[in-house]
Amino acid sequence: MDSILQLDDLSKSFGSQDVLKNVSLNIPKGKIYGLLGPSGSGKTTLIKLMIGLETPSSGSVTYKGNKLKAKELYPFIGYMAQSDALYDELTAKENLSFMASLYGLKKGERKKQIEKVMTTVDLLDHLNKPVHQYSGGMKRRLSLAIALLHDPEVLFLDEPTVGIDPVLRKEIWDSFHSLKEEGRTLIITTHVMDEAERCDQLGLLQHGKIISSDTPAAIKENYGVTSIEDVFLKNGGVSIEN
Repeated sequence: MDSILQLDDLSKSFGSQDVLKNVSLNIPKGKIYGLLGPSGSGKTTLIKLMIGLETPSSGSVTYKGNKLKAKELYPFIGYMAQSDALYDELTAKENLSFMASLYGLKKGERKKQIEKVMTTVDLLDHLNKPVHQYSGGMKRRLSLAIALLHDPEVLFLDEPTVGIDPVLRKEIWDSFHSLKEEGRTLIITTHVMDEAERCDQLGLLQHGKIISSDTPAAIKENYGVTSIEDVFLKNGGVSIEN
């Protein structure tokens, strides 16, 4: 299976605190890869290292076989952070138009792309509504739309469904699978067990280390357990789902 991202012995420290320790992973192309772990396990730091927002203390990241160069990578990726970076006083359309200009989309293609991504996240009917009138779930979906604007081949989504009710979470995950069917690679951090089961492959992160990386079914079989949560418990961890 082709890998699109490869991490080799990746470590990151902040002062005397070791956040990530010798992480090695192969992220397959065209799949949903989940990073699962409790708060403080290093998921967000790992995402930032993958996209060049942080520099590793040691180790390396390669993208399509080449050493990661953030500036060269950015046109091909979409990034959705844990916090929504939106202008509440503007409409969704104005937010999208502003971000489209930063991505370098020409005026002729902006309208088409904005309508396309807002249809994907089921917000087209709310395009001209000020963002301050959006619910929390709608803001998360708008953030996803912004990440999709420039048609990236890889999406990095950091806790994309945090604070969203179960019905909306299912709809968003349906969107993720549709994006995968279009050929995109999605790398998603989560601490929710049912979301982990929806991923094609999982990297289980505990205390800054990868304790397993495989399909959910294979991980459970290897550990002789019936749930991913039991894998963490077997490794001396605690329940990670809120």
